[in-house]
Amino acid sequence: MPTTALPGHDTQPGHDTQPGHDTQPGHDTQPGHDTQPGHDTLPGYDALAADGAIVRIRRAVATDRPALADLYARGSEQSLYRRFLSAGHRGIDEELDRLTRPADDRHQVLVALEHGRIVAVASYERIPGGERADFAVFVDDAAHGRGLATLLLEQLRATARRHGIAILHGDVLASNAPMLRVVHDLGEPHMYHAGGVIDVDLSTRDDDGAETDLRDRQAERHSLTPLLAPRAIAVVGAGRQPGGIGHAVLCGLRDGGFTGVVYPVNPHAGQIAGQPAYPSIAAIPGPVDLALIAVPAPAVQDAIADCAAAAVPAAVVLSSGFSEDGADGRAAQARLVRAARAAGIRLVGPNCLGVLNTDPAVRMQATFAAVTPPRGGLAVASQSGAVGITILDHAARTGVGLSAFVSLGNKADVSGNDLLSYWYDDPATRAVALYLESLGNPRRFARIARAIGRRKPVLVVKSGRTPAGTRAGASHTAAAAAPDATVDALFAQAGVVRCDGLGELLDTARLLVNQPLPAGARLAIIGNAGGVNVLATDEADRSGLALPRLPDEVRAQIAGAAPKSSTVDNPIDLGAAATPAAMSASIRAVAGSGTVDAILVIFGATLANDVPGVLAAIADAADNVAVPVAVVLLGIADPPIAIGAHQAPVYPLPEQAVTALCHAARYAAWRNTPLGIRPELAGIDEAAARRLVEHALRDGGGWQVPGRAEELLASYGIPTLAGTVVTGAEQAGAAATAIGFPVVLKAADPNLVHKSDIGGVRLNLTDPDAVRAAYQAIAAALGVAQPPVLVQRQLPAGVELVAGIVHDPLYGSLVMLGLGGVHTDILADRTLRLPPLTATDVAGMWRGLRGARLLTGYRGTPPVDTAAVEDLLLRLGRLAEDLPEVAELDLNPILASPDGVMAVDVKLRLAPVGEEPDPGVRSLREPA
Repeated sequence: MPTTALPGHDTQPGHDTQPGHDTQPGHDTQPGHDTQPGHDTLPGYDALAADGAIVRIRRAVATDRPALADLYARGSEQSLYRRFLSAGHRGIDEELDRLTRPADDRHQVLVALEHGRIVAVASYERIPGGERADFAVFVDDAAHGRGLATLLLEQLRATARRHGIAILHGDVLASNAPMLRVVHDLGEPHMYHAGGVIDVDLSTRDDDGAETDLRDRQAERHSLTPLLAPRAIAVVGAGRQPGGIGHAVLCGLRDGGFTGVVYPVNPHAGQIAGQPAYPSIAAIPGPVDLALIAVPAPAVQDAIADCAAAAVPAAVVLSSGFSEDGADGRAAQARLVRAARAAGIRLVGPNCLGVLNTDPAVRMQATFAAVTPPRGGLAVASQSGAVGITILDHAARTGVGLSAFVSLGNKADVSGNDLLSYWYDDPATRAVALYLESLGNPRRFARIARAIGRRKPVLVVKSGRTPAGTRAGASHTAAAAAPDATVDALFAQAGVVRCDGLGELLDTARLLVNQPLPAGARLAIIGNAGGVNVLATDEADRSGLALPRLPDEVRAQIAGAAPKSSTVDNPIDLGAAATPAAMSASIRAVAGSGTVDAILVIFGATLANDVPGVLAAIADAADNVAVPVAVVLLGIADPPIAIGAHQAPVYPLPEQAVTALCHAARYAAWRNTPLGIRPELAGIDEAAARRLVEHALRDGGGWQVPGRAEELLASYGIPTLAGTVVTGAEQAGAAATAIGFPVVLKAADPNLVHKSDIGGVRLNLTDPDAVRAAYQAIAAALGVAQPPVLVQRQLPAGVELVAGIVHDPLYGSLVMLGLGGVHTDILADRTLRLPPLTATDVAGMWRGLRGARLLTGYRGTPPVDTAAVEDLLLRLGRLAEDLPEVAELDLNPILASPDGVMAVDVKLRLAPVGEEPDPGVRSLREPA
C-alpha cells in the first residue's frame, strides 16, 4: 500500500479509503482476548473490512518478523516509496526491528490478518517529552481499498488515547489523495502544507462517530447480505420425512416461494420433498450464500468446516446443545464461532428459530415456526426462540406486517447491533423491533440506535426490570444508576421506544409503521361511547397526552354535523346513534383545526348504528387527514385489524391505543429535537487530571481525601467550595476564624459516604466556641479522638442539587443530576445521561426533573443560573469521558443560585479500569 514518510520513527498510510473499525480494548487489545484456531491463535479480536470480510486485529509480536518481511516484500515500488521516501527495500530491516520490539506506552504495533496472513500493519512511536506520537501504516497492495488502514488507525488512535497521547502526527505526500481521505474520515485533522508534503495532526479524541458509524453500516451490509438476501441456500440436515426441523425449513422455503435456489444436503437421500439432495455442500454444483444447519450438536462443527471448504459466507445454526447447556456447551459454541470466523463465515444462532425476509425479490421463509406474518415494514430480532414464536403468531393475528425476522438464539456472532446497522438503510424496513435479554456492547448499541432512530423508530422489549440486579454502590449517584434505570437512560437518550411487553411493542409498531408521526402531544378523542371516552381521557392524562379545548368554530361544525351529540368539546361524544356523516365530519374538522396532533376514534356498535357505514366513514376520513389516527372498535363480532388504505390500526381497548399514541408522541418529540452540539469548554487541563488520577491509583485508589477530589474537579473548571482540613478543636476554631463565620464542619474521612447519618456534619456555627464544640461532637460521633474535619464557610441558601458520575464496566460512565441535600434518596428526583453529552442533553437533564420549577423561580424565589447548571453537567460529562477511572463521584449538595453553582461537598472514588466495551469498537462479538 502506498505510504508516506514520517519524521522520526515512522511513516504513514496511503491507498486505503474504506471503512474501518474503531476499537478500544481494556489494555490495548479487544475485550475478550479470545483466541482463534487456524493460522493465528494469539489474543486479538475480529472485525469487518469494508467489503464485509472478517479480519483479525492484534498486537504484533517478535515471531511476526518473517510475515512482516513478506508483507513488505510484496509491496510495489510506489508503496515502498511512499513508506520510506526512497526507492527499493532499503530500511526494511530496521523497520522490522522496530515493529517487533515489545509494546509499551511509547511504542505500539498492530497487525491485521486475513486467513492467518498479515495483510496490514500500523504503529506509533511517542515523541519524547510530550503528548504526541508519529504513526505509520502499511497495507498489502492486494488489500488496498478494503478499509484496513482506517481499521488499524482507529484502533491505534484508541490505544494512543489510553496512553495519554493527544495527537498522532504524520507527513503525507500531497499527491497521496487516498491517504488524505483516510485521515479526513477519521476526524478533522490539522493539516499544514510544506512543499510536496502535508503535515497531519490527528486528534486521538473521539469525534461524533458519524463517519465511523457510516463505515460500520457499509461493512455490515456487505457482511450480512448473504445471510438476509441469499441467492442460494443449502439446508444441511434436511430429513427425508416430515417432522424434523431440517425438513420443515426446506418445505418452508419451497412453500414460501424463495426466489433463489435451494439445495437439500443429506448423505443418505437422493431426493427430499421433491427436490434433488446432495451428500455434502461440496457436491452442490453452484455457489451457496447461506447454509441452514439442522444437524445434532456434535455434527455442527463438521458442517461449518464443510461450509468453510465451499466458501459459504453465512450460516444459521438451528441446532441446540450449546451455551444453553452448560460449560461443555459454551466451550463447543466458542470453538464453533472461532472456526466460522477463521473461514470468514457470519453465523446466526445456534439454538435459534431461523430467519425470514419477505422482500418479493427474496421471499425467504427459513424458520420452523408454524405461522408466517404478512409482508410489511417491521423488522424483528428476538434473542429468545419462544418469544420469537410469540411475536410471529401475534403479528400474524393482528396483521403486523414484517419485512424481516431474525431469531438470534444464543447470539454467538450476529447480534442486535449488527442487524440495526444492516436495517438502517433497508428501504423495506420502516421500524425495528427487538426483544433483548442482554446488551453485549450497550455503548455501541446507543450510538447505532441513536443514528437509526433519526430515520425510523426502534422499539425494544428488554427483560430484567426487577430490582434483583440493583447495582451495589455507596454513593447517591451509584444508587441512582441501578441497572434498569441505566437501561432507561440509554434508551431515552438514543430515542429507543421501550415497551413493557410484546403486546405493547406490536401495538405501538402497528401505529408507527403505517401512520404519520404526531407533531406533538395534543390528542383528540372522538367517539360515541361516553364512558369509554372518559377511560381513554384518564389514560391519556396519565400518559402525558393533553386534550386541548377545541376552537369555537370547530365545535360549531361538529354540532352542525351531529345535532344529537352529547358534547362537542374534547373528548367528543357524538351520541350512541352516531351517523357515518357525523363521524366523518368530526374527524375532518378536528384534524384540520391545527389544535391537535393525533386522533383516537372510539366506536361502540349498537343496533341503532349503520355499522358498515360508520367504519367506512372512519376509514375514509383517516385516509384524508394529516395526523395519525388510531381506532377502538367495541361490540363488533369480527372487527378488522386496521381500516383504510393507510391502515389506521384498530385496538380492542382504549388503553392499548392511548399507550401506542403516547409512545409515538414521545418518539416524535425526540426525533424532532436536535441532537445538539458539544460546546468547547475552556479551562480544562486533561493532562493534569490524568497525572493526578494515575498518582492516586498508584497509592491504591479508593475513596479520596477532599483536597484531591477538589483538585481533580478544578482541572475541569468545576467550582467547589474551598475549605481547610483540621485534626483538632483548636485548629478548627482558628480555621473558622480565618475563613469567616458562619461555617460548617464535616467529617473528612474519605471512607465516610453519608456523613449526616452518623452526626458527621454541623451547620450554622457562628463563633470559635461553637466550632470547637462541634468538632468535639463529631469526634464523639465517630469514636475517634482527633478525626480529620473539613471547615468551610456556610453559603447562603439556594436550591440544593446533587450531581455526579458512576462508572459501569459494561455501560460506561453515567452522569446524574437530581434534587440534592440530605433528602435526595427520599425525593429520588433524578435524571441520568451517558456521555458524550451535548448542550441538548444537559438542558434536558434539569428540565426533566419533577422539581424543575424550583430552578426557574417558584413562589417568589428568583430563578437560578440554569446556564451554570448546564455548564457544570457538560464538564462532568467531559471528565467522565476522559477518566473512566472515576468510579464514583458525588457532588452533594450543589447550591444553585442566580449567581451560579457551587459544589459544597465532594466524594470521589477512583478505581482501575479493566477490559470494557467502547462505543467506537465495531469489533465482532467475541466467542464466550
